[in-house]
Amino acid sequence: MVDCNRIVMRIPAATDAPRLHRLVHQSPPLDMNSVYCNLLQCTHFSQTAIAAECDGELVGFVSGYIIPSRQDTLFIWQVAIRTSARGQGLATRMLSAILARPVCAEIRWLETTVTESNTASRALFEGLAKKHATQLNAEILFDKIQHFAGDHESEWLLRIGPIPSQLAGSSYLLSARQTSAKAN
Repeated sequence: MVDCNRIVMRIPAATDAPRLHRLVHQSPPLDMNSVYCNLLQCTHFSQTAIAAECDGELVGFVSGYIIPSRQDTLFIWQVAIRTSARGQGLATRMLSAILARPVCAEIRWLETTVTESNTASRALFEGLAKKHATQLNAEILFDKIQHFAGDHESEWLLRIGPIPSQLAGSSYLLSARQTSAKAN
């Protein structure tokens, strides 16, 4: 079991991409992306992503991006937590830390997609909505037959919000993140 009190959370770098690739590979049911895609997650989208390390080992990673046509919406692309670090609230802490960044000051909505079988991710986002006292709405975004030709489960869009403006990009969340980092 990873001691979550020793975890350091930080903005990712290009050198994290191979480790991210291995972490996702060890985290079914997550979809594998190419290392090149992971490089983009760690560079182009670094301000809306976060890496969590313990003793130099990557134990968690969250990637996301602000939707270009909806600057008030943060889309969470992928959440990967090493098995030994699960169940300690790390994913929620990481998501809150991303929301606390100045780049997310205008974010009012958080979106992600999950498959029906990924109950852990569903529970994570339901918990996040509850933590921020806001709503979670779900609808099928990408259908198994129509969009995946039957080769992948339907992806449900989870839309959380509105995120209270005093939380997104706030000093309140930044203080919580800094306190968390000091404990690490």
